Amino acid sequence: QRELLAGGHARVAARIEDASCLPALRAAEREARKANLGLWQDPVYAARAADRPAEILVQHGRFAVVVGRVESVRESGGTIYVNFGRRWSETFSATIPKRIERTLQAAGVDPGRLAGRRVEVRGIVEQRGGPRIEILRAEQLAIEGR
Repeated sequence: QRELLAGGHARVAARIEDASCLPALRAAEREARKANLGLWQDPVYAARAADRPAEILVQHGRFAVVVGRVESVRESGGTIYVNFGRRWSETFSATIPKRIERTLQAAGVDPGRLAGRRVEVRGIVEQRGGPRIEILRAEQLAIEGR
């Protein structure tokens, strides 16, 4: 898997069975992306900027990687909203069911501390107002500098 990622022939999945492999897999993908190798040359697979919601929506119903700075984190009912812009109805957001917050924290990801951080989100793009990706596993989030 690491070799495929390092050559740009795959993306890190949103579900990793052996969490101890995740840092090496992410590093291999990050290096291939920086070097514009393999699928990273193709605009269809390129990581999307969180501040370009129209470009994210092109991936509606597909797996995508979205990168940007978190503007705010809000909670409403049973959902945590990780907002990458001021208007959640127009900009990119990641949603986290409140029931998995402890699981994320145990994996070292505290949703409440994401505001102001540069974060990478991966998963299936949905549209509810603006584009969104639902986070169900810690592997779907990567915080820059970690």
